Amino acid sequence: MEMTLKEIARILDGTVIGRDDVIIKNIMSIEEANEGDLTFIANKKYLKKMKLTQASAILVPPQTVAEGKNLIIVADPYASMGKLLMIFFPVEHGHKGISKDAYIEDGAIVSPEAHVFPKAFIRHGVKIDKGAVIYPGVYIGHNVAVGENSIIYANVTVYHSCIIGKRVILHAGVVVGADGFGFANPGKENNKIPQVGFVQIDDDVEIGANSAIDRATMGKTWIQRNVKIDNLVQIAHNVVIGENSIITSQVGISGSTKLGKSVIVGGQVGMAGHIKIGDNVMIAATASIHKNIKSGQIVAGSPHTSHKEWLKIEACRLRLPRMRATLEELVKKVEYLQEKINKSSSEG
Repeated sequence: MEMTLKEIARILDGTVIGRDDVIIKNIMSIEEANEGDLTFIANKKYLKKMKLTQASAILVPPQTVAEGKNLIIVADPYASMGKLLMIFFPVEHGHKGISKDAYIEDGAIVSPEAHVFPKAFIRHGVKIDKGAVIYPGVYIGHNVAVGENSIIYANVTVYHSCIIGKRVILHAGVVVGADGFGFANPGKENNKIPQVGFVQIDDDVEIGANSAIDRATMGKTWIQRNVKIDNLVQIAHNVVIGENSIITSQVGISGSTKLGKSVIVGGQVGMAGHIKIGDNVMIAATASIHKNIKSGQIVAGSPHTSHKEWLKIEACRLRLPRMRATLEELVKKVEYLQEKINKSSSEG
C-alpha cells in the first residue's frame, strides 16, 4: 500500500508540516525506519531520536518542532499509529464461507456470511452471526451465541450456553465457560458444586491466548464492553469486569469479585474473592488485593496499600541492610555502656 502524507493526515485529522506529497509505503519503528517509511514519537524522551531517523515522515504530538523533517501533527501519535497499522496491514483470514470439512450439528444456525474453517466443531443450538470467523480446532458447545464479526482463533473452546458479543476476539487456546472452581468441604470431601450459570462477553472485548473465563455457579460471569484481557489470565466464576477495563498477563481474579469501569490491572496481580474494585482504579503489577478498593485509587504491594505508601515502604526496604548494620552497632554500644554501668554499680 502507498499513501501520501496529505492522505494520511486527512485520515488521522492531522496537520502536515513539510512536504505533503511524500509517498509512504510502510510503517516502522524510529530506529529501523528508512526512506518511504512513516514512524512515530509517542513519548517525549524519544524526541532526540528524530534527528537520527531516516524515516520519510514522523507522527508527532502538538508543539513538536524538527527542522528538515516531514511531520504529521496529531493529538495522540500512538493511537494514530494504531489506526494506520490497521489500514496498512489489514487482517487476512484467508478463508471465505463455511468449509464442508467443518462439523456442524443439525439445529445450529450459521450465517452464510460467516467464515468457518475446516475442523471446527459446532454443536446444536449454536447461533453464529454474519462476518464471524471460526478457525480450525474451535469447539463451540450447544446453545452458544456468537455475534457479528467476532473472531475465534484456533483451538478455542466455548462451553455450552455462553454469549459472545459483536467484534469479540478470542485468541488461540482461550477457554470460555469451563466450570468455576466450587467445592464443598474443601480439603476434606471436596464435594463438587454444579456450575449451572454461563459467561457473557459483551461487544468489542479481546481476550489473549490461553486465558480462561469460568462459568458462573449461578447467574453469569460477565466481561463488559470493550474490556481487553491479556494472555494467561484466570477469571473465576461470577466475576464482573466493568467496561473499558484492562487486565494484563498472569492476573488471577477469584470468584464473585466485581471490577468497576476503566480499571487497569498490572501483571501477576492476585485478587481475593467477593470484593469490589471501584471505577478508574489502577493496580500495580504483583499486587495482592485482599479487600475493597474505592473508585479512583492507585494501589500497590502485597498486601495492597496506597501507591504512595508502597513507595515509602519500598524505599525503606532498600535501606534495610544499612539499617540493620546501624542497629547492630547501636546494640553493641548499648551493651558496652550497660556493662560499664553494671561495673560501676558493683564497685560502688
